[in-house]
Amino acid sequence: MNDLVPQKTDSDAENLVERLRFVMDVPQTLEVEIGRAQVPLREVMSWKTGSLVDLEKVAGEPVEVLAGDRLIARGEVVVVNDHFGVRITEITHPDERKR
Repeated sequence: MNDLVPQKTDSDAENLVERLRFVMDVPQTLEVEIGRAQVPLREVMSWKTGSLVDLEKVAGEPVEVLAGDRLIARGEVVVVNDHFGVRITEITHPDERKR
């Protein structure tokens, strides 16, 4: 062990969590992208109620969960009591979040 490099301990982690506790209740907007489509404006102008937009994703494909512009997780769309939700299947690695 290198004596010049301080070693992190469990109490260091607990102190960090305690110092950050005040931000734990700050609301965060999450976005879930279920698909994308490039559509010419001419087509958008012709949409009516009931028009369908074909997305690039296939049913059952994982969706991405974003906090701000950061990818934080992947999941799958579920329906619970007639409401859409996302079941988290993977928490992304911090390196992957820097997209």
